[in-house]
Amino acid sequence: MFLEVKHISKQIGADEVLKDITISMEKGKIYGFQGKNGCGKSMLMRVICGLVIPTHGSVTIGGEQIGKELSFPRSLGMMIEKPGFLGSYTGLQNLEMLAAIRSELKKKEIEDVLARVGLEDVMHKKYRKYSLGMKQKLGIAAAIMEKPDILILDEPANALDEKSEEQLWNIVREEKERGALVIVSCHTAEVLESVADEIYRMDFGQVKEHIVC
Repeated sequence: MFLEVKHISKQIGADEVLKDITISMEKGKIYGFQGKNGCGKSMLMRVICGLVIPTHGSVTIGGEQIGKELSFPRSLGMMIEKPGFLGSYTGLQNLEMLAAIRSELKKKEIEDVLARVGLEDVMHKKYRKYSLGMKQKLGIAAAIMEKPDILILDEPANALDEKSEEQLWNIVREEKERGALVIVSCHTAEVLESVADEIYRMDFGQVKEHIVC
């Protein structure tokens, strides 16, 4: 397996927000995390990304452990909760600044990603003038633009209209076909079941059910 979550627990004060979670995941599949707000989905995603250090357990990616051999996954695209960008810069400028960290993308490639998520007509508009749906799309574009091995999207359908949501799930499927390991959360069970290969239903910081679709 490419990604191994082994006996992960996370204690914050008196609360155990994650409780002994073990999951194995491989590339070329979509894994759905489902559950109510506060069930631990976002916290587990942060642990996998290396943003939160677990109290117990380990996350191993390609044989390398987060927090030991790696600080963060080597090839990761993520959007956890609300995306944040600079309001005085355009959508295109925001992505260009992010892409400059690795210097792997040309301007045309960034423009193509913006078109892919439906922002081709507003890429030169300042971020502060974006609607909630446009901001969400820019977050999705930032997550997918460098073609990561691991793609993590936390409630990516928030604030999207029906057409944009359909476009989103098509992108998620395309990322799977590209060979990415995709982790996505969604409140709507029917939608998640139509997209995911496997679903982990969570409650009170635990995996309560594992479903192979």
